[in-house]
Amino acid sequence: MGHLATVATCSLNQWALDFEGNAERIIESIRIAKERGAKLRVGPELEITGYGCLDHFLEGDTYLHSWEMLARILTHEDCQDILLDIGMEGDKVLMGGRPVIHQNVRYNCRIITLNKKIILIRPKLFLANDGNYREMRYFTPWTRTRQVEEHYLPRMISDILGQRKAPFGDAAISTLDTCLAAETCEELFTPGAPHAGMSLAGVEIFTNSSGSHHELRKLNKRIQLMTNATGICGGVYLYANQQGCDGDRLYYDGCAMIGINGKIVAQGSQFSLKDVEVVTATVDLEEVRSYRYQPSRGLQAALNPPYPRVEADISLSEYGEAVDLSIGPTKEIEVRYHKPEEEIALGPACWLWDYLRRCGGVSGYFLPLSGGIDSCATATIVHSMCRLVVKDCTEGDPGVIKDVRRVCAEPQGSQWIPKTSQELANRIFHTSFMGTENSSKETRQRAKELAEVIGAYHVDLNMDSVVKAVRDLFSFVTGKTPTFRVHGGSRIENLALQNIQARLRMVLAYMFAQLLPWVRGAPGGLLVLGSANVDESLRGYLTKYDCSSADINPIGGISKTDLKSFIAYARDEFQMPILHDFITAVPTAELEPITHNYVQSDEADMGFTYDELSVFGKLRKNYKLGPWGAFEKLMHEWNGVMSPRQIADKTRNFFWYYAINRHKMTTITPAYHAEAYSPDDNRFDLRPFLYPPFTWPFKKIEAYVAKVTAKEEKKE
Repeated sequence: MGHLATVATCSLNQWALDFEGNAERIIESIRIAKERGAKLRVGPELEITGYGCLDHFLEGDTYLHSWEMLARILTHEDCQDILLDIGMEGDKVLMGGRPVIHQNVRYNCRIITLNKKIILIRPKLFLANDGNYREMRYFTPWTRTRQVEEHYLPRMISDILGQRKAPFGDAAISTLDTCLAAETCEELFTPGAPHAGMSLAGVEIFTNSSGSHHELRKLNKRIQLMTNATGICGGVYLYANQQGCDGDRLYYDGCAMIGINGKIVAQGSQFSLKDVEVVTATVDLEEVRSYRYQPSRGLQAALNPPYPRVEADISLSEYGEAVDLSIGPTKEIEVRYHKPEEEIALGPACWLWDYLRRCGGVSGYFLPLSGGIDSCATATIVHSMCRLVVKDCTEGDPGVIKDVRRVCAEPQGSQWIPKTSQELANRIFHTSFMGTENSSKETRQRAKELAEVIGAYHVDLNMDSVVKAVRDLFSFVTGKTPTFRVHGGSRIENLALQNIQARLRMVLAYMFAQLLPWVRGAPGGLLVLGSANVDESLRGYLTKYDCSSADINPIGGISKTDLKSFIAYARDEFQMPILHDFITAVPTAELEPITHNYVQSDEADMGFTYDELSVFGKLRKNYKLGPWGAFEKLMHEWNGVMSPRQIADKTRNFFWYYAINRHKMTTITPAYHAEAYSPDDNRFDLRPFLYPPFTWPFKKIEAYVAKVTAKEEKKE
């Protein structure tokens, strides 16, 4: 039997700027860790403030309140006799010998504490500064690797702890029985990750505190990096992550884990409504030492520059007569990966619940339900949310029960708990089919049946009189009456008449969202849900300020291809046969009149299949290719499937439509981030919204096609 140590990591559902709430959840996680016998507890990145403070990290108040909450945590009776790794930002004052020269620098820090004493303040070395992250806007990376300085603590901390200064920098912690060091989020993803040098310097336990958001299929990469780290270097790896929506488009998907020597021995849930989830494991430190016994590693370790160490007067493992021989190390587990369809069912559902329960004065959601697959997917995600809430209520989760009673405006002292997802949906989910003369009986019926299956409060209406009123007003003012293309109208008339319907639906949606609770005798208003998918946003196939304009959009970062797979999954998993009709229906906006030889089709209108749009989205964003680069790539990818002429036309059309419609992304509804090629202009995809013609790359494409065509003609 070796040296057994019980360690704990956690996922916390923190909320940006909710200082007291965040502190309470941190203290609760520490209490649970201690109950389970852990001597080390690791928390998420920036857990005191919440990760998504964004420009609030530039405010002095944020730093002040962080120190105030840290003081509350460190002096709490439940937070003693355990080594704590806590995440917060720090306003570092560099001082030369005595407090004369002040240079204020902000850092993203880990605070390592023990028994009301700050052992080490460890700043982040490599900052996340791409995609959804702008850490260098707020923080400075610590560039003095393996160096430690003295940091003079704020007076409020000094007065409470009786500690005037603490080590600040890149160092390891030596306990009485082992050595540990902190790695923060992005550092694991870098080519020269700190854990490699740390391991050669004798560090046996690595802690990683993350604020890592959910993307479809992303968990695989995280786990691969962690298992590779300890598989090569040996060691124990504790991964903590934020969970939930902390006030932005991102959903942090938790999944706290503990690994040792390339194996995962404990894994938390990836999607959960719980505010606090603690993951513990018992690890054998001797397994790490044995795993590292290779001469080649020993030579590298001997040549490795030493890490400065600070001491913590605690032992993570028992020894001598205190060792309980009946307790062994936690065994390896099989890692749980959700299928992408499950991720869509769970991630946006948890995000929606967080948004609803934290949005003051709101009593539910309103969704324009068109009878198409996009609004169907949004409704099904709300159904999934209701299922999760009812499940946790049935299991007696006090936090979820409290939230659901508050959202449903139950009177104080009520013991009501929803027994089915339909019962809950009838209280908080409202849908409406907003039909016109261009709507089909089939879509109207699908919308009605889906609302009934989910349990939503459904309104079925015709808005032809409203559309006619606007059209008549225009005719009265201008003396001209626009007509649809199928009736002989021009393209611009046809488009304007479609947009009238789409934009009026938005106006009606907000009116119903404000007044339906009043109609039903309930307080509050409803949040309007959008249902435009990522591919239509990319192509710009939506009307600005139509039903795509809403409060939030749970499917705005999900591709049409993945949505179809999700609906097929939900049909079987949720036992909803009605969903099959949505899968097989032709996607249509139903904004033009239906004739005996014409039915509007989305893919025909766009000139692309949804699968093709997904490919272009990945080439543009993931591969970082412009028109010429995308054309070159597709000449290899689609060779034999399309001719060079067809590939050239597809490429030109995509980038032309993308460019002229890019302005729509400046006003797009905040959407759940799920896809790496999301065109969200506001945070993730920072590109212009006024483009020049792609003259030069288009000329290159045409020249190449002409050259290939000439060769083919010569062969013939």
